[in-house]
Amino acid sequence: MSVDTKPLPPSTEPPAEPDLAARPLPTSGPARDRRRLGPGAVLRWLLLLVATIAFTYPLIWLVSASLKPKSQVFDNRLVPETFQWSNFVQVWDAGPVLRWLFNSGVVSLMAAVAVTFSSAFVAFGFAYFRFRLRGPLFGLVLATMMLPGAVTMIPVYLIWHQLGLIDTQVPLWAGNLFGSAFYIFLMRQFFLGIPRELFEAARIDGCSHLGLFRRIALPLCRPALIIVFIFELQASWSDLLKPLIYLQTEEYFTMPRGLKQIVDGFALSGEYHWEIAMAATLVATLPMIVVFAFCQRYFLEGLATTARQG
Repeated sequence: MSVDTKPLPPSTEPPAEPDLAARPLPTSGPARDRRRLGPGAVLRWLLLLVATIAFTYPLIWLVSASLKPKSQVFDNRLVPETFQWSNFVQVWDAGPVLRWLFNSGVVSLMAAVAVTFSSAFVAFGFAYFRFRLRGPLFGLVLATMMLPGAVTMIPVYLIWHQLGLIDTQVPLWAGNLFGSAFYIFLMRQFFLGIPRELFEAARIDGCSHLGLFRRIALPLCRPALIIVFIFELQASWSDLLKPLIYLQTEEYFTMPRGLKQIVDGFALSGEYHWEIAMAATLVATLPMIVVFAFCQRYFLEGLATTARQG
């Protein structure tokens, strides 16, 4: 029996119309925009707007007050009637502001670097090693957060006095070499999130414990390190208490301590020039704004990673 292998003639029927009902709904357009602009979204945007105004108003007021004459500093106008740019010139005449800014930068960097790596080192020990009394010891570290700074202020001062380091910048940052309980807790959570198999594989390859910390733990926990560094940098930059306790020589003053001296000088003269104080405060604030502007991406990445780890 033979089989006819002659090809069939091409079909002359028109192609079937596509089923429009089976098409997926568009992911953009008026319908989606209406869903996004519902009552809940509008409320969220209003809350964000209110929070933005509440947080930015003090800075806007500071900028405005720094540009006003003395008689208009506290008139609560955000746009000055008279702009007095000479306030910033008088700031440099009120004291060695450039030297104070340099001192604040050095102290802040030293404090941030010291607390970041010392806290990371202690946190890695609590996260990686399994030893007896690990839990109670970690609880003891956290318990130090319950002590107010005023409780340890005098004993710590006596220690630095015995070491002969009063009126130096060393007490402003050297205490961070022993870590911070809050930062230790924060980074320990990051280290616990690293799969232990990575450390075990590295140990099989002959990596030391210090190598585990340097080659595996630190690179994988970079967001936590960035958060700790920025937090401590800002805290040390704006700290007034320690410079007020340990520093007496004007050459070693940080910017907050220098601002305190400027205001005290106005009190001694009996005439307060708040326009100069506002201009000096703005000069002291701008470096931290610049730091956050350049580190914003890393800072937000660290916060997002912290939220996921939590």
